[in-house]
Amino acid sequence: MGNSGVSMVFIAGPAGSGKSMLTSTLALWFERFEYSVCKVNLDPAAELLPYVPDVDVRRYVNARELMLKRGLGPNGALLASMDELLNYVVEIKTEIEDCRADYVLTDLPGQLEVIAFRLLGPRLLHELSEGSKAVMVFLVDARLVSRMYSAYSLLLLALSTMYRLNLPMVLAINKIDLVVDLTTYSGSKLYEKLYEAIPIYRLLSEYSECPSLITSESFLDVSISLQLCEVFRQFIKPPIPISAREAVGLDSLIAEIENTVATYKEG
Repeated sequence: MGNSGVSMVFIAGPAGSGKSMLTSTLALWFERFEYSVCKVNLDPAAELLPYVPDVDVRRYVNARELMLKRGLGPNGALLASMDELLNYVVEIKTEIEDCRADYVLTDLPGQLEVIAFRLLGPRLLHELSEGSKAVMVFLVDARLVSRMYSAYSLLLLALSTMYRLNLPMVLAINKIDLVVDLTTYSGSKLYEKLYEAIPIYRLLSEYSECPSLITSESFLDVSISLQLCEVFRQFIKPPIPISAREAVGLDSLIAEIENTVATYKEG
């Protein structure tokens, strides 16, 4: 991007985790504190968005149009669309630069694998973020980590995505309003309730020991599970609980984003 003062925030996560809603809510939150924001839709298959993109890749490649034109299925059209985006990376990057924003919020495709696990995905993100301070917010639906084995699966996905994209990561648990009554709990009481209700908090907490979290009933191999628990704690910071829809926890999320950006070293 050529401007090291610009922070690019890639919002990633499994389909349905609330990436587009977080993009919308975060933009409003940043603007509230007088930061300029550029909202980028990087999903050529997006249908409806809860925000108006400042940069929209559908202007260059549209998955639905490609599906009809080439007779592809939905997945094939999305894969072909992402591959074609590399032909327009200069134009997209120029549009982002023209925003002259403090923060660039980039809403990644709903299908995480088309960015994280295909050859061209990391290259696309690297070219778009070159010269800027980039960070990935990895978003997880709180309802999907209500069991310890589910937390393990999603942390493995988050860790592999972080290494594949070579980006510093902030882990956020979204939709906490669907797990805990936010009208009843707040502040430290909310954190206590989340610690109790969502195993991923205990898994990444310094206040609980890995062996106490692992039972043979929950895991096929206790030894491997214990080793993974230590790996998670070494490389993943405790998650930030948020509700993008209710705009809860965004101050903590932004503080962690800014802290991560401040210690950024371009990969």
